[in-house]
Amino acid sequence: MKSMKNLVLTLLSVFFLSSAHAQEKRASPLVKTQTQMGSLEISIQYGQPAKKDRDIFGNLVPYGKVWRTGANEATVIEFSEDVSINGETVKAGKYALFTIPGENEWTIILNSQWDQWGAYNYNSEKDVISFKVKSEKKDKVTENFTITISKDGLVEMYWDLTGVEFSVAKA
Repeated sequence: MKSMKNLVLTLLSVFFLSSAHAQEKRASPLVKTQTQMGSLEISIQYGQPAKKDRDIFGNLVPYGKVWRTGANEATVIEFSEDVSINGETVKAGKYALFTIPGENEWTIILNSQWDQWGAYNYNSEKDVISFKVKSEKKDKVTENFTITISKDGLVEMYWDLTGVEFSVAKA
């Protein structure tokens, strides 16, 4: 009787572990990019969606609406020290990186409410900084949404035929 109970518990454990592992497979994988600028570390974690023959900006990602800047959770940008972005000081810490895409210009937003799903609970009153950047049409399609950070603090975001960038410097 005891061995039957152990067998049932073992089978249930395997089932739940298998289910948990299956749920870890994400259509838009979680990606983390980071760079070191002297003592300053900058990291960005985001869900990386794929184009999959879809019309991205202006359709899947509407113009003029706050976007989580990736898939699933809000994209998180973290600074180990105070930084300067667009001439403004941003304290060390974690922030949600939201954007408002436009045809020729995007708004970049750092929001103090970093731990949230998507942009569904976005609250502009928690914005730490927001500024506009020009968007650039690319010659080549980028299949997977990609964010990079150069050693000089240049943050670049590319997807489909669109690219935007902004710079981060030590404060």
